[in-house]
Parts: sequence; structure tokens; C-alpha cells
Amino acid sequence: MSRIGREPIAVPANVTITVAEGNAVTVKGPLGELKQNFCSALEIKQEGATLTVTRPNDQKEMRALHGLTRTLLNNMVVGVSEGYQKTLEIVGVGYRVAKTGKSLSLVLGYSHGITIDETDTIKFEVPDPNKIIVSGIDKQEVGQMAAVIRGKRPPEPYHGKGVKYSDEKIRRKAGKTG
Repeated sequence: MSRIGREPIAVPANVTITVAEGNAVTVKGPLGELKQNFCSALEIKQEGATLTVTRPNDQKEMRALHGLTRTLLNNMVVGVSEGYQKTLEIVGVGYRVAKTGKSLSLVLGYSHGITIDETDTIKFEVPDPNKIIVSGIDKQEVGQMAAVIRGKRPPEPYHGKGVKYSDEKIRRKAGKTG
């Protein structure tokens, strides 16, 4: 059995889960609502304050889907109850970020500024000109938006300049010797 798949999911009191026909799961909480369809061969059961996922057999595809489904359900429960956030840091002379209305204005050393707009599910915070906090209820969307922002100027290994995750370590290279 999958060690991840057989773990029960603890459902907080302020979160309601609805499993419809064909494993269409809706999770509602204080921060919002998430919906997702899962493989109908797997069985998703809610007993009190726990949610369990069981698989019908030990075929390779079912074993793979078992742990994935449990993890996605857990991410939905955590998202609507606590939310997710990623912190990005901007390193470099003249590199900065500012929030104007519902969009980010990035100055990353290009001849033009870069603007990224908030969506309905993704929010930005700019506590200082070199830090961005991307937050939302969907873990995948938060990670994707953070990756898009980082992709505008990835950190380079010689000086370490660029946009990086706050917990990311940049492997530095030696420059020219001479």
C-alpha cells in the first residue's frame, strides 16, 4: 500500500467536503471554494472529521493515482482553511518591485518595465521594494505564478542577481581569473 495514500486527511471543523457522483469533489472553507474531478475508480469516503482514499486493486496506474489523489485532496483542504504563499526576493542594483492597484510593476534591468496582474485567486503583497509575497488558496496556481515571476529574470550564478525564492540557494561560480 502507498504510505501517503493510506494516511487519513484531517478535515477542520470550518471546512465542508462534498463528494458528488464520479468523484467530483468540492471543498468549501473560510478562504474560498475549490472543485476538482478525480478518477472514478478510487473510493473517497468521509467519516466524521476524516477523509480517506482507497483503491480497488494493486495495478500500477491505481497505485500511482492513490497517493496523488490523497495529496491533491489534502492540498485542497489546507488551501481553503489556511491558504498558500510563496515569497520571492529581488537581488540586484536598480531591481525593484512596486504594487500599483491590482498589478505588480517589476523593474529588472530591461529597457522596459514588466507588469503582472492579479487574478481572482492570486493576490500579491509587496512589504518592501525587494520582496514579493504571492498568496492564494490553490497550491498549483500559487506555485505557477511564483515561477512566472521568477522566470522574468532568473538568478544568475556569477553575481547572484535576479528574482529568486526566499529559501533558494544560488550556487555561485567563480568569475574570470587574471
